[in-house]
Amino acid sequence: MVKLELLLVFIIIGIGIGSASGGIEGVIKVNYKFSGSERTLSALKAHDQKRHLRLLAGVDLPIGGTGRPDSVGLYYAKIGIGTPSNDYYVQVDTGSDIMWVNCIGCDQCPRRGYHGLELAFYNRKDSLSGKLVSCGNQFCKDVNRGSVSGCYGNNSCYFSENYGDGSYSMGYFVEDVVQYDQVSGDLQTNSTNGTVIFGCGGTQSVDLRSSDDALDGVLGFGKSNSSMLSQLASSGRVKKMFAHCLDGVNGGGIFAIGNVVKPKVTMTALVPNQQHYNVNMTAVDVGYQSLNLSAEVFTNGVNKGVIIDSGTTLAYLPAAIYGPLVKKILSWQPDLRLRTVHDEYTCFEYSGSVDDGFPQVNFHFENSLSLRVRPHEYLFAYENLFCIGWQNSGNLSRDKWNLTVFGDLVLSNKLVLYDLEKQAIGWTEYNCSSSIGLKDEITGSVHLVGAHSLSGASRLTAQMALTFLLVALLHYSLFNGQS
Repeated sequence: MVKLELLLVFIIIGIGIGSASGGIEGVIKVNYKFSGSERTLSALKAHDQKRHLRLLAGVDLPIGGTGRPDSVGLYYAKIGIGTPSNDYYVQVDTGSDIMWVNCIGCDQCPRRGYHGLELAFYNRKDSLSGKLVSCGNQFCKDVNRGSVSGCYGNNSCYFSENYGDGSYSMGYFVEDVVQYDQVSGDLQTNSTNGTVIFGCGGTQSVDLRSSDDALDGVLGFGKSNSSMLSQLASSGRVKKMFAHCLDGVNGGGIFAIGNVVKPKVTMTALVPNQQHYNVNMTAVDVGYQSLNLSAEVFTNGVNKGVIIDSGTTLAYLPAAIYGPLVKKILSWQPDLRLRTVHDEYTCFEYSGSVDDGFPQVNFHFENSLSLRVRPHEYLFAYENLFCIGWQNSGNLSRDKWNLTVFGDLVLSNKLVLYDLEKQAIGWTEYNCSSSIGLKDEITGSVHLVGAHSLSGASRLTAQMALTFLLVALLHYSLFNGQS
């Protein structure tokens, strides 16, 4: 993808329990990884390639979770862990579920990472609230889908995250307090926390030791019950719904966990029994003319439907869709001189307005949901050329790559809602530099949350930031003033 690789910084403000003033809402801020540096096509494509290897290679669950961390680090989150709290920058991956951070004693873990960041190492003994997770813990049994050979009783529950490219991270599970900000009113926040089980990483493969991309760990934001989102939801700390709005114009945006009620969004059902956020596509229009595609091209074997993944930058289409789509787009300018850049991107010179000279593309989904992509969103500038952002997934690696993945190329400037409670997803075009309304499920009030910039006090400079707002529900006992 023309990978506008966004880096998310989860801002933590000390320890505190949410008050009874309404739903808990927190703030996460996001930074653009390639800000201030040249985005080479090879670097952008390489990131997507690793992500998709992970998406398609399946999940190794002997001891770990149901997903694999992104070895490139699309997002990083600054989270507070422990009592007293220490800050950790963790990669955010919507395609995996387990949160893990590097542990003290990891001799082969890098000491410095992305942009010279001094990496931190978790030490359970330094935290008053840190606990080991034993093999007898229900979480350990659930993650491993039952018993694991050699893991029983009070022995430590180990995890092993394996990537499609052969890289891995291993360690053991611990339980501790995680700090995050809550929204207390319109554009106002205060601090809260929740107890989460996560991995304490002690061994990494060579691919994860690169100081160019290394961070303190990974925050899985996927669908399974082992994710931080699911754990907080199971304890009544958060609503099992989240949304993101990536501003492709101003570089800002919003990410929220909670019930977004403003603006209204049309939803469509998630495809059942899929590891990722998949939805069924039904038709494709180019310049309001429908492509003549059979129904079979919208299903891709094991990976059914379209994978909605903010961790990917470009949009990947199977050959049966990619070919007719690109042919139709280029027919609007038949005199273009096409050239191939880096043996994979179709590019051309064009001096006019791409929005005037090329058609918009509309993708249609079940329940009358559509997604419009304008020319300036699927064509990106590279040196003195314009290149097509659509990618042929059939060319990437055998038939396993013949799938459909929508990343930031088509998701930017849209509010995208994920409702895991109703197993639905939806989106609407939106000004992502404005605010959205989130409903407090206890009081019924609606709080406005909007985009914020990363503070200069952060360990990493934010040249382009998104604020992610975490909206949680107060547990009933907290609402009644109980501990």
